Amino acid sequence: MSLETKTKEILADFNGASSADILDLLNQIQSSFKSQITRDYLKGKLDSVSSAVDEEEKKKICKNLKPYLDWYLQGL
Repeated sequence: MSLETKTKEILADFNGASSADILDLLNQIQSSFKSQITRDYLKGKLDSVSSAVDEEEKKKICKNLKPYLDWYLQGL
């Protein structure tokens, strides 16, 4: 499955997607962003999600990262 398809699927059912799936996808698309600052910022946010203890907290942080999925699709 392509990254574009995965991104569309997660955006279509964001609340149903696990934080692990969202993190995996964000890690895969991270290198697609042109700005090094954006990539570094996203990496820091992904690290904070990984260090979160429970799924609810991880999901809350992932919601804040949802625009990155939209930006990825817009850049295709």
